[in-house]
Amino acid sequence: MTASLSDIRRDLALANRLLSNEGVLDAFGHVSARHPENPERFLISVSLAPILVSEDDIVECTLDGRPVEPTERRLYSEGVIHSEIYRARPEVQAVCHHHAPKIMPFCISGEPLVPVSQLGAVIGTEAPFWDSQDEFGDTNLLLTRPEEGASLARALGPHWIVLMRRHGATVVARGVRELFFRTVHSAANAGFQMEAKLLGHVDALTPGEIERASQLRPDPIERHWSYGLARLP
Repeated sequence: MTASLSDIRRDLALANRLLSNEGVLDAFGHVSARHPENPERFLISVSLAPILVSEDDIVECTLDGRPVEPTERRLYSEGVIHSEIYRARPEVQAVCHHHAPKIMPFCISGEPLVPVSQLGAVIGTEAPFWDSQDEFGDTNLLLTRPEEGASLARALGPHWIVLMRRHGATVVARGVRELFFRTVHSAANAGFQMEAKLLGHVDALTPGEIERASQLRPDPIERHWSYGLARLP
């Protein structure tokens, strides 16, 4: 059953709080969802610390990143991350951009992020890197222009996560609750991989294990969502 617009708005507001509570988002980062009835639009909060986001803070935007209803409230400067991924990937229904502490060492070092646990298989077969230097030279590392968002979307390609050199990561999914699952477990996997590296050896999943373990079913997604809700203050 397709989720209603009100369901998406509720889940999107909750996802902001859940990802904050799980240590993925802090004062920065943002989450969006494609409009369930109009694929040329998406929903995203106005510029707030994610833990403060409520349904009243959600605005509807076009794929040009402009709000459908004029607002005097400030929007996130990096809306092009979301709009350009939705433009490039019709099957993507939700996007999260974050700077989780467990992910950042990979973004800084260039060390490949690979699935090392069963739940880490949500990363998929590859977590590609995107470097703003390659096309745009020295910037302030924020993506504020459509061409920057389009470049990131090309680097993401068909994958579920793209690492942004010296900046953070962007994760995509087929729904908001799946996005929560993928974002939390890809970050947790990064922590496991880094700790295993300190012990001297990283034993990554095989391609066959990744293929089988990454087939997400509704039950674990809903179980993880319920677990996250129960952990909210």
